[in-house]
Amino acid sequence: MIRPAPVLRTSANGAGLFAGLVGLAMLASVVLAQALTFPALTGRVVDEANVLDQATRTALTDKLAALETKTSDQLVVVTLKSLQGTSIEDFGYQLGRAWGIGQKGKNNGALLIVAPTERKVRIEVGYGLEGTLTDALTTVIIESAIIPRFRANDIPGGITRGADSIMQVLSGDAELFKQQTAVKEAARKQPQDNVYAPLFVLFWLALAAFIIFTIARSHRGGGGGPWFVPVSGRSDSWSSGSSGGFSSGGFSGGGGDFGGGGSSGSW
Repeated sequence: MIRPAPVLRTSANGAGLFAGLVGLAMLASVVLAQALTFPALTGRVVDEANVLDQATRTALTDKLAALETKTSDQLVVVTLKSLQGTSIEDFGYQLGRAWGIGQKGKNNGALLIVAPTERKVRIEVGYGLEGTLTDALTTVIIESAIIPRFRANDIPGGITRGADSIMQVLSGDAELFKQQTAVKEAARKQPQDNVYAPLFVLFWLALAAFIIFTIARSHRGGGGGPWFVPVSGRSDSWSSGSSGGFSSGGFSGGGGDFGGGGSSGSW
């Protein structure tokens, strides 16, 4: 009687374990979404934390509506009373999915999320806008336009400047932010360059010394050439679908989806 090879049973068990882990991960995502309580999507500006005056809400709402009319991209500003014990990253993409910000199929939605109690801010980006509102670019917007005003206790000013910056990028005028992103990336890489530069100098000095020593020995007629052990170092050191807008029930998302793209900051 021929018995099945044990390796086949092991592979089947491994596949079953993997499927089980995937199922658990999906269940955990569903449980997380059910555990969180999201504010109602009452408009393009949802000020649950009550940090914006009526004039600021109205001005932001008008500009966000104009952006959607011009580009079809949907941006929503939301302030939260609490992150309910989770991270702003987890809360952000779950909120974007729950509200369906952006058009279905295009997934061209974004949220500017502010949690004043936890002093956290995030720009959450839908799948379809990740190539425009990149992680590096949204980081620059948060660090240059939003956080300085938050640290000066100007929450409305930081939200307004942040929303204006996002709208500027989505309207096709991202050159200034791209330049700031390039400068930031160059500054980030500079320390790594400084680490490797001395190693290259030492390498060439050692190689020159090796060549000089070898030539000198050959001129003296010495026996076998020298052996050389190099010393090296290592440094461990970004289709169209239904649109959102105002319906008979008020403002609504268009079915856009989110996968965690964007950046966060704190102050």
